[in-house]
Amino acid sequence: MNGMKNLALTSAAVLLLSAATAVMAQASADADEGSALTVVELFTSQSCYSCPPAEAFLGDLLERGDVLALEWHIDYWDNLNAGSAGRWKDVFSDPAFTQRQIGYNKSIRGLSRVYTPQMVIGGVEEAVGSRREDVLSKITTVGLRQEPTVTVAASFDGSGGLDIDLGGDAKEPAVVWLVRFDIEHKTKILRGENKGKISSNRHVVRSLEKIGDWQGSAMSLNVADLGLGDNQSCAILVQDEDLGPIMGAAACPRGQSS
Repeated sequence: MNGMKNLALTSAAVLLLSAATAVMAQASADADEGSALTVVELFTSQSCYSCPPAEAFLGDLLERGDVLALEWHIDYWDNLNAGSAGRWKDVFSDPAFTQRQIGYNKSIRGLSRVYTPQMVIGGVEEAVGSRREDVLSKITTVGLRQEPTVTVAASFDGSGGLDIDLGGDAKEPAVVWLVRFDIEHKTKILRGENKGKISSNRHVVRSLEKIGDWQGSAMSLNVADLGLGDNQSCAILVQDEDLGPIMGAAACPRGQSS
């Protein structure tokens, strides 16, 4: 009889523990879904021998619910000759992305000199992109000290466009940017330092477009023709035109835009 009673009590305890665990898991998921995003930007090149580990790390960061990770391919490696391996023009490189990296280095390091792989965190910190512990520490630091002052919500409007709602108490003006990126690519590298390797790239930025100005009060925007392909998505950044802290960010919803 006592054995039956003990079994019943044990079963009840297990059920209570399972219920509590489920509640905690749901709370954690809800927190992740509504949590502020820290933007991590990797400046890289398919021609850079030391860049693949940083690109793999960026892929790991994509699994975090509190990080928006973007990969910008710079162009200053495109004309560098790797001896008998020749040179390789990164198929995703863009001189505008090089200028973005130069701007960050001027504002963060006080230098126009750039390097790869480099990660910029929240627009205010930088680190070698393959140094995981350093990057993770700075993600934590930026997340604690730099709560976004502009809230950003994005949703598809049902006709191929994007509705964007912004709010918050930031008084300083900023620009609202639309970042279009390719979700994933694998490229066989035929020449250069990575000759013979398969380059695996995630969240590869293809364009940066100004879509509005933040003036310190709630506002709504619509991008009528988002024009995303099957392997594409987008993100919204609120940031000064001269770079600096990212005041707010959001990833576009998963799924089709129409």
